[in-house]
Amino acid sequence: MPDSETVAEAITESEEDKQKRLANRSKLLGWMIAAIVRCIALTLRFHKENAEGISPTSGGSILVTWHGRSLIPAWLLRDKGCWALISLSKDGEVQNNIFRRFGFQTIRGSTGRGGVRGALQAARKVKEGGVLAFTPDGPRGPSHKVQLGVILMAEKSGAPIVPIGCSAGGRWLFKKSWDSYMIPKPFTKAYYLVGEPIFIPPGRNEAQRLLLATEVERAINALEKRAEALAGHFEYSWDTEG
Repeated sequence: MPDSETVAEAITESEEDKQKRLANRSKLLGWMIAAIVRCIALTLRFHKENAEGISPTSGGSILVTWHGRSLIPAWLLRDKGCWALISLSKDGEVQNNIFRRFGFQTIRGSTGRGGVRGALQAARKVKEGGVLAFTPDGPRGPSHKVQLGVILMAEKSGAPIVPIGCSAGGRWLFKKSWDSYMIPKPFTKAYYLVGEPIFIPPGRNEAQRLLLATEVERAINALEKRAEALAGHFEYSWDTEG
């Protein structure tokens, strides 16, 4: 019979093999999804508003849009040296591979596992002049609700939060997913609207941060509502008034 040390070694090796398989699977999925996004995005016609000056050379900022509308910003911000905060989950590993393929620099963390460390690291990068692309309702939702992490990052870094609203004329909406993820259809017109920067004063208490989160939430929703109207979707239902 094998001794306990041999069994332990076999279990360790098996776990290592499992991690390698998961890593290889994430790389393959990341490559496949990135390739599909690239094929679709190259056919799109873009309508942009107020998008000038959003780059790592324009000073630190935190660009925010909803998790379900992240495809268009991910494509338009590709290869610009922007940062992205990616969850430590298995899905996050796939997303990390996708964003890396689009030229983003990534920080692993979220509002859950590794959240504080990831958020502080992101705030440091932004304070140094980096541009962070962030989905303030991710990675778990609820959709269209700003979590306090982005407020704290803006407060720590002194950089503004810049809201973004996106839509597309023809699109697929995966309504069974928590974020109703949107994928534009090939050859359609896509809309990318950048709002005015929102500065977060230092030293806020929790109640004040919640009010500021609501302000950011309304700003993204208002831009998204306008993008939806430009795209011909007048049934927009997210509340922009509170």
